[in-house]
Amino acid sequence: MLLMSKQKELHSRFLKAFDAANAMDEILIPIDLRLQFYAYYKQATINSSHFYSPNDPDQIRNAFKMNAILQVKDLSPDEAKLAYIDLVNETIIKYKVDIDL
Repeated sequence: MLLMSKQKELHSRFLKAFDAANAMDEILIPIDLRLQFYAYYKQATINSSHFYSPNDPDQIRNAFKMNAILQVKDLSPDEAKLAYIDLVNETIIKYKVDIDL
């Protein structure tokens, strides 16, 4: 029961971090950082029983997305959620974003 409670807490923190990241659309975040957000999010939310493949019509963009995904493929969904939360917190501090997390 304790494990379920911790997973629910983690998921709640992840959703709050996701909302904060979406609110940061106004600031200029470098593309490599955006790709990290993308990869952690996908790893945290896509069913791990199948491999996710980007389907953007731009092949170069697909290549960058796939590279980002491959870099985090060994993370569990919970590890990816934690990494996503940490990345959001680091970005808020680095770019002095006025968002409470």
